[in-house]
Amino acid sequence: MRQTSVWAPRPVGVTGQGVPVIGFEHAPGTAPVAVARVRERLPVLGADGTHTHEFLVLFYVLRGHGRLLIDGRTWTVTRGDLFVIAPGQVLSFHDPHDKVVTDGWAVWFPADVVRPGTSGAYSSWRTHPLLFPFARGTDRAQRLHVPPADRAEWTGRFTALDGELRSRRDGHREAALAHLTLLLVAAARLSTGVAAQFRSSGEPLLAAVFDTIERRYHEPLSLAGVAADLGLTPGHLTTVVRRRTGRTVQQWIAQRRMRQARLLLGETDLTVAAISRRVGYPDVSYFIKRFRADHGMTPARWRDATP
Repeated sequence: MRQTSVWAPRPVGVTGQGVPVIGFEHAPGTAPVAVARVRERLPVLGADGTHTHEFLVLFYVLRGHGRLLIDGRTWTVTRGDLFVIAPGQVLSFHDPHDKVVTDGWAVWFPADVVRPGTSGAYSSWRTHPLLFPFARGTDRAQRLHVPPADRAEWTGRFTALDGELRSRRDGHREAALAHLTLLLVAAARLSTGVAAQFRSSGEPLLAAVFDTIERRYHEPLSLAGVAADLGLTPGHLTTVVRRRTGRTVQQWIAQRRMRQARLLLGETDLTVAAISRRVGYPDVSYFIKRFRADHGMTPARWRDATP
């Protein structure tokens, strides 16, 4: 593994179960991020590769085939996978760990950059059903999948971050964090097929919830409507969705409507009233109120501010 940045991963101890814990040494004034091109075994790991870590990881697979375990759950690794791994999760391997991924990229950074209270583009994670749990402190691994047409662009993002950290030129800290921001935003935009990704992650109920939201968000859809579609009580559905995603069904419906509203405001000449109806809000005054609460401005001002 070729690793960049003075944020150097190193063993810092073991868990009560004897699992090696990997931490960072951070020099003041440097970017709180490290990046590595992974082409061979990780030097900080034990013989079988089992470990946990104190930081958040994005792990992108350029080439690989095999099975790994995250907190005891088996995941099949394929080209284009993007794993999001939370601090404290235990990684181990069904297959030789230096064979599971033969080429890829890893980025490490402190988990607090996606926690509540932080600002900037990291907030994009909070609009993504798969990534939002991390912004809430929920430590559950996720696997996203980068489409083949986008993989060269993803490789370019990692390469740019790697180059900035290696150059150590003036302003490299700010530039590195900007490149990390672009990676996080790109991950948050992997929202196509959210239901399918929940299904592949072993979450069939969440997959069904987001299938229903995607199919019916433009209607006057409510929690009761989603629950009726799934044959569940609203109370039970609320509890499950909030526990597993950090938000309620109503909040995810509103989030999907706002995403579509932004798209229509930026790409069409439809009136605000027409957009309101198209995204499931028959009452345009209520739509404007909700939009302003989420974006700090009215839909009309948001459109005017969009290039």
